[in-house]
Amino acid sequence: MSAPADLPLSGIRVVDFTQVMMGPVATQMLADYGADVIKIEKPGTGDLSRTAFPNDPAGLLGPVYCSLNRNKRSIVLDTRSPEGREAVLRLIGTADVVVNNFRAGVMERLGFGYEELAKLNPRLIYAVGTGFGLVGPYAHKGGQDVLAQAMSGVMHRRSDAHLPLSIYPTTFADYSAGMHLVQGVLLALLQREKTGRGQRISVSLLDSMLAAQTQEAAAHLMRGREVNWGAMPLSGVFETTDGAVVLVGAFKANPLRDISAALEIDDLSQDPRFTAHPEQVANKAALHAIFRARFATNTTAHWLGRLEAQDLLCAPVRTLAEALADEQTAINGMVMEADGAVERIRVVGSPVHMEAAPVTIRLPPAHLGQHTREILDEIGLGAARAAE
Repeated sequence: MSAPADLPLSGIRVVDFTQVMMGPVATQMLADYGADVIKIEKPGTGDLSRTAFPNDPAGLLGPVYCSLNRNKRSIVLDTRSPEGREAVLRLIGTADVVVNNFRAGVMERLGFGYEELAKLNPRLIYAVGTGFGLVGPYAHKGGQDVLAQAMSGVMHRRSDAHLPLSIYPTTFADYSAGMHLVQGVLLALLQREKTGRGQRISVSLLDSMLAAQTQEAAAHLMRGREVNWGAMPLSGVFETTDGAVVLVGAFKANPLRDISAALEIDDLSQDPRFTAHPEQVANKAALHAIFRARFATNTTAHWLGRLEAQDLLCAPVRTLAEALADEQTAINGMVMEADGAVERIRVVGSPVHMEAAPVTIRLPPAHLGQHTREILDEIGLGAARAAE
């Protein structure tokens, strides 16, 4: 099923060598908004995320793969064989964008480096996602989300220095870099309208994690000071009788006075230990002990009502299941459903809401190689060549 002609990326063809998360995040966004994304997969196993859940009842169409591969077509090619190489080159000759997230040098060894492909298709936008950059001491190091957390300083920064170092359990680096890769592709497409020429663009997990710390980095580079928004003395997570509340005491003239009113205790801003920010920082442990004792006396709903009555920033701490079931999630259209090849597909939708280009699941996540014959026919390699 082709994309409607009025979608913003309709008519753009993307040859997609990506797998796992960073690259597929980017190519799914392009596909959602109309690009014809042709996913090149290796024989037998395809994208590594197809087997993220061993022995999954859906086989190679498990939830991890389905989460990032809607609206794409799948073609199986052995890129090291002469026939596979010919098919890839023909595809690239018709493409606007090529995307890969291999280690540095892999595409060059396959014969699909930027210099070679730009000769074949000067308008080609060649997008590369790496772990640490195209050149430099880490260029050939395997890139992975957790490694980027560690090497960028993200993992070392905690809201409380007494907490043990730990891995952030959501793939923050992969997702951020994937979104940056989309931005690069779209910018390159706009520039091509002006110059008529394509170009190479690159994004790395490391750079995306450094960019995410832009305020903290500037404070360090320019003042040699630490900025830690999670360690602010009037912010924190506090358990209640039936859950937990997160509180951010900021953007008010005297937030501690208002917090005290919400908690129905004496005005702590009059206490010499907590009169101003420096004192609050120095005595944060004592302050939070008071907060914890008070929050522990009633329910989450009770305290949210009290805090919101004082116009304080607060929220319940929810599980993912609770967040997915929330009315706001449904209103925002953030859970998408469609009939898939094996089961009903239920995945998170696009966070970008365009009134004139709503995202739908035009193509459910494909079986491995589901569109091989169809795509080969499109590039002039008929049934006999497809059999090869």
